[in-house]
Amino acid sequence: MSLKLVFVLLAVAGLAGIGLGYLLRFLVALGKRGSIEHDIKQLMLDAKEEAKKITLSAEQEAADILKDIREEMKEKEEKVKKTEDRLISKEELLDKRQIDIDREVETIKQRIVEIKEKKDKVDAMEASKEAELEKIAKLSEEEAKQTLLSGMERKYEDDLIVRLRKLEQSNTEKLEQKAKEILTTSIQRLANSVSPDIFTTSVTIPSDELKGKIIGKEGRNIKAFERETGVEIIVDDTPGAITISCFDPVRRQVARLALENLILDGRIQPAKIEKEVEKAKLEIGKIIKEKGEQAAFECGVFNLDPRIISILGRLYFRTSYGQNVLQHSVEMTHIAGMIASELGANVATAKAGALLHDIGKAVDHEVQGTHVEIGRRILQKFGASEEIVKAMEAHHEEYPYETLESRIVQAADAISGGRPGARRDTVENYLKRLGDLEAIANGFKGVDKSYALQAGREIRIFVTPSLVTDIEAVNMAREIAQKIENELKYPGEIRVTVIRENRVVEYAR
Repeated sequence: MSLKLVFVLLAVAGLAGIGLGYLLRFLVALGKRGSIEHDIKQLMLDAKEEAKKITLSAEQEAADILKDIREEMKEKEEKVKKTEDRLISKEELLDKRQIDIDREVETIKQRIVEIKEKKDKVDAMEASKEAELEKIAKLSEEEAKQTLLSGMERKYEDDLIVRLRKLEQSNTEKLEQKAKEILTTSIQRLANSVSPDIFTTSVTIPSDELKGKIIGKEGRNIKAFERETGVEIIVDDTPGAITISCFDPVRRQVARLALENLILDGRIQPAKIEKEVEKAKLEIGKIIKEKGEQAAFECGVFNLDPRIISILGRLYFRTSYGQNVLQHSVEMTHIAGMIASELGANVATAKAGALLHDIGKAVDHEVQGTHVEIGRRILQKFGASEEIVKAMEAHHEEYPYETLESRIVQAADAISGGRPGARRDTVENYLKRLGDLEAIANGFKGVDKSYALQAGREIRIFVTPSLVTDIEAVNMAREIAQKIENELKYPGEIRVTVIRENRVVEYAR
């Protein structure tokens, strides 16, 4: 019984605790709710206050900005008004000036009319006066003039003739004296020595034993060398030297350079000879370019196309009547420059025309035409100025003298070529005969190259085996000999040798 009571009491106590807990929780919740509502109300009040402050601040800023804008607009309006006032005043001034100008123009027109009327009156009076004079003298104006002049001529005829002769003689003497002074001064200022070219070159060898090596077994080395270079090798009893003979200085220099390299290398055989000759040709090409640049620099002729310079350098190996053409051109250039300076002509044009006057001779054996015409085409092709072309083209009178510089170039050419010992006519004829000899051979189909040797007593012709058979080679030799007999004049006889060589090369690997 007591246990039940205890349980009942415990249950009642538990329920009472639970009820009390809910009551306390409800009271706490009511307290918190009141606090939150209070906070919310406080936040709303603060927000309204802040919004009010922001609104007032924005209104104040807007008022300030609007004030500034109004002031700025007022200033702009004032400036525009001032500008309009200035424009109006300028327009009024311009209108006034235009009125003054129109008034002056009208005044000038009236004066022109008045002057014209007065001039007509004066002309009429002069015509009337002349007519009256002609009527009184019974002569026209022209007749009176002729009568007066005729009378003066008859009266002073002898005096006039004597005076004219004195003037003519005096002017002629002065001109001749001035020309002599200019020419003698130019020649004296350039007193170069003259040294005609020779046609043989000696190559020094370290020992005479090399002569046999150069000749080779059964002469195969010397034959291969002569075939590749187109020169004649003279191996005689001269100690320590071998002579290279050829009328073409380019071939002679190629042969000299190739032979010197072979001697230094020590291996002398056909294959090595062919390689060294090609190498020597490239080296001579470099020398040609250097000589052209050196000549242009020495003469002070600049701004030439590099291709013109290269062709000019080839004249270093070209002779004219025994005179080196490049040396002759350089000498001419200095003379032409001095004469042009004395006469007040264009010095640069005269010097360029003189330096390039014989440039056609560098390729006249390859191109048809005179060296003057070839030179004109070269200069025009590579952009030389028309003044330079005109200066050089008339030095042999193939073209008219169009400029003062062209006459100067012709005079400088005559001075340089006319020096005592500068040229030898027989040498030039000899070289021309050798060149014609090779030209006849090269004119036949299938000819690869040809060389005139032994002072023109022999010509060796190399043909292409694929184009010329053995029988055709025999016929070609006969035909070339007959053509030489018909077209050339020469002493003695000329040996014609046609060489047809087959070469097959293979490599074992």
